Amino acid sequence: MRLIALVALFASVSPAADNVLTPEERANGWILLFDGKSMRGWRDPTRLNQPGDAWEVKDGTLKTRLKPRIAEDLVTQDSFADFELVFDWRVSPGGNTGLKYRIQQLVFVDESKIQPGPGGFEGILGREIASGASNRATLAPDSNGFVYSVGFEMQLIDDLRHPDAKRDKRHTTGALYSMIAPSATAARPAGEWNTSRIVAIGPHVEHWINGVKVLEGSLQDEAIAIGVKKRWAQVPSILNALLRPKPEGPIALQHHGDEVWFRNIKIRRLPARTR
Repeated sequence: MRLIALVALFASVSPAADNVLTPEERANGWILLFDGKSMRGWRDPTRLNQPGDAWEVKDGTLKTRLKPRIAEDLVTQDSFADFELVFDWRVSPGGNTGLKYRIQQLVFVDESKIQPGPGGFEGILGREIASGASNRATLAPDSNGFVYSVGFEMQLIDDLRHPDAKRDKRHTTGALYSMIAPSATAARPAGEWNTSRIVAIGPHVEHWINGVKVLEGSLQDEAIAIGVKKRWAQVPSILNALLRPKPEGPIALQHHGDEVWFRNIKIRRLPARTR
């Protein structure tokens, strides 16, 4: 009897299995976005034309591959309007990534066809959108490419080491990237697992890190408009997409060139509410 009691006690305190839904979660409408074994539910880059090599399933995680031929975010097959999303993430030392939501547009760039000109990265995207010079299906075997996901990003980064995080608080973990700074610092050091939560209902958004609400705001905030206009003034299609976004879109895990991991990705659709 004592052994049975000890086994029962251990079972009650042992951690929940990764990448599964509990009966309670299923009853509450949660959907598992990653089963720990496959890219089911995601636009698998290896099945695209041309195949991509930026992501892999490894040890129960969705993991970036370094120096891929086509650098791209991992995008869900389904779109989501109002939702609650939870996920675990980890960045390597000096690493940078993010989770993007309400994806508005995907822009493919063949690096062999980049047109020189002003405006840095944003200028490159603007010229590509205007010209339509790149085509993934015809990417030459010896050429590289990348895909940019236009949407709103929850920044996930090594705050202590990555230079982007040192620019200002709008580029630190939990921020609505380059637009609204987090109100608190709650991420664990690079190399350790974190749990994040995003709530999006209409324009209202919340970002949570390890149980701490670090951001609450609206996609209609003036700070959003200022950030969007400052960055995307030279790219009208992206500017308009972010100032007047479609009310739903896919979720994307960002490939920013660094080694990062995601697991326990769960989402539930929420009924629309007026705010």
